[in-house]
Amino acid sequence: MQTLSLLYVATAAFFVFGVAAAAKEPGEIPTPASMIYTIDVPYADTDNPRQALDLLIPKDSGNEPLPVIVYIHGGAWNHGERKWPLYRMVEYVATGDYAAVMVGYRLSGEAQWPAQIHDCKAAIRWLRANAKRLGLDADRIGVMGDSAGGHLVAMLGTSGDVSDMDGELGSDTDVSSRVSCVVDYYGPADFLHLYKTAPEGTGTDQNVPYPTVASLLGAPIGDAPEKAASASPVTYVTAGDPPFLILHGTADSVVPFSQSEVLHTALRNADAPSTLITVEGGRHGWGPGTGTDELSLGFFDHHLRGKTRKWEDQTLQAR
Repeated sequence: MQTLSLLYVATAAFFVFGVAAAAKEPGEIPTPASMIYTIDVPYADTDNPRQALDLLIPKDSGNEPLPVIVYIHGGAWNHGERKWPLYRMVEYVATGDYAAVMVGYRLSGEAQWPAQIHDCKAAIRWLRANAKRLGLDADRIGVMGDSAGGHLVAMLGTSGDVSDMDGELGSDTDVSSRVSCVVDYYGPADFLHLYKTAPEGTGTDQNVPYPTVASLLGAPIGDAPEKAASASPVTYVTAGDPPFLILHGTADSVVPFSQSEVLHTALRNADAPSTLITVEGGRHGWGPGTGTDELSLGFFDHHLRGKTRKWEDQTLQAR
């Protein structure tokens, strides 16, 4: 385990489901001296480098425990690094209002579903079990992810009360893996209908088994419908789910926009709080500049810091 306080050389990219849309160039990401950056923390009692997390905590956070934003990276479940969202987490922690955690998980080339959600839940349990020692608030944990990471945070949100999804990793199995709120950027939500409602011309083809999903499940969706259902966040939606903020572009050719519509409708029908932000003309990983970053932070402020505001579905224009 290492602690850094000034600079960390990392790939500063908002990498996504299968492509590197809106990526920044690799380079040095400044971690201000006002923050403590601790990397490679094992959360599952293993030495597997994928089963580790990084922490970013303000040095001067006062006497009150800090709420936590947990980011889970994208990358089609077959590649990606937990350090990818570091540039965004630095911005959140710089407010002095949050600590940030970036979670790694086993990729599909190493382990198939449900290993990925078992890893994410083990990370949440570790974080909650160690929150007091770290000066964090175990009751205020929000999660955020893009694409494949969006899928995993949606799973954390909808399956918080499903013991079969918990797994048995780590020494904190008696600790809850529930989260307080979810920010889901264009994550798949219903594998059984992944391409059935894709708009014409988006480049998706429901008749071709998507290789990254097949790798995750261990078989094409059509050959493993039960496993596809078990990996779908919509399967577990109930009224007790935490608030969701779902953001998706209408021109997404990787994950159809309809996936977020399906999840949003399921949550609303179950009387679970959900807000859908439609990015008109937005492709997969549209990048900054649309106002979605400000909405995401406002959502966390509302649900983790009590800065209440009214939340309604809205449409933004892609830039």
